[in-house]
Amino acid sequence: MNRIFGYARCSTDETKQDVERQKRDLRAMGATEIYFEYETGTKINRAELIKVLSNITEGDTLVVTEVSRLTRSLKQLCEILELAENKRLCIRIGTFTVDCRNDRIEPMTMAMLQMMGIFAQLEREMTVDRIKSGLANARAKGQQLGRKRITVDDLPPKVLEFWPMYKSGMLSKTDYANVCGVSRPTIYSYIALLTDS
Repeated sequence: MNRIFGYARCSTDETKQDVERQKRDLRAMGATEIYFEYETGTKINRAELIKVLSNITEGDTLVVTEVSRLTRSLKQLCEILELAENKRLCIRIGTFTVDCRNDRIEPMTMAMLQMMGIFAQLEREMTVDRIKSGLANARAKGQQLGRKRITVDDLPPKVLEFWPMYKSGMLSKTDYANVCGVSRPTIYSYIALLTDS
């Protein structure tokens, strides 16, 4: 019996983007097994995409809500289409169907898919350019980007209180972190700051 696999993807994690809408849409498209992940669409070696492309076999269908969820790389899209032809798969991208179960992809259909891939890749590249431009503009205005740099004055009181004990060797780094109620990576950054001050 031929199976219908769904693949959903968001660029950022579940705290910033919700993949549930895609999953609902994929179920409505008939998907009974859904693979999803939080990865950029330009990344080639995505674990869940590799799994679904490995598990799908001749006669099966792969459904995605739009081409940009599958990939934002024209090269990778062409590779997936070649795989569909070789494995004799059906791929449904929203309402657009590419059925390779009995035949190869027609030239006009291939051209349409490649145009979809070009626009998905273009959208990603334009987004990156806008972000870079915005960051450059913020820097030019003297705005500080990223996390605020901390100074000794910003350190928690316990870090300063137990610093002499750590410095004299009475406390290990782990003990110092524990008495201050912070993680080891945090205490490392605090130690570096205090050492340089």
